[in-house]
Amino acid sequence: MEGAQAQDQMHHCASDEAGRADVQLNSVYKSALATMSRDRVATAKLKAFEQAWIAYRDAYIDAMYPARDKQAYGTITPMEIDLLAAELTRDQIKTLKSIQQFYKDNQ
Repeated sequence: MEGAQAQDQMHHCASDEAGRADVQLNSVYKSALATMSRDRVATAKLKAFEQAWIAYRDAYIDAMYPARDKQAYGTITPMEIDLLAAELTRDQIKTLKSIQQFYKDNQ
C-alpha cells in the first residue's frame, strides 16, 4: 500500500489484503473444525458461529456504509470497505484460534 500512488492501485492493495485475510480465515476455520471433528455438537456450534459471524460482518459493513450505491461515499469507498473487511476478518481469526485452543485445553 505504501508504494501505491493512484486510487486504483490502493484499492487493488486493499482488495489483496482482504483476500489474504480471507484465505487465512478459511485455513484457521478448517483447522478448528478438524480439532473438533470427533465432537458433532462442537462442530455444529462452530459452524453456526462462523455463519453468524459472516452475517455479522456483512451487516456491520452495511451499517457503516448504508447507502445502496456505495459510490455515494466517494471513490475511496471500495478500498475502505476492503480494509474494514480485512480488519474484521483478522479479529475473527483470533477468535477462532481462541476457540480452538480452549477446546484443546478442555478435552
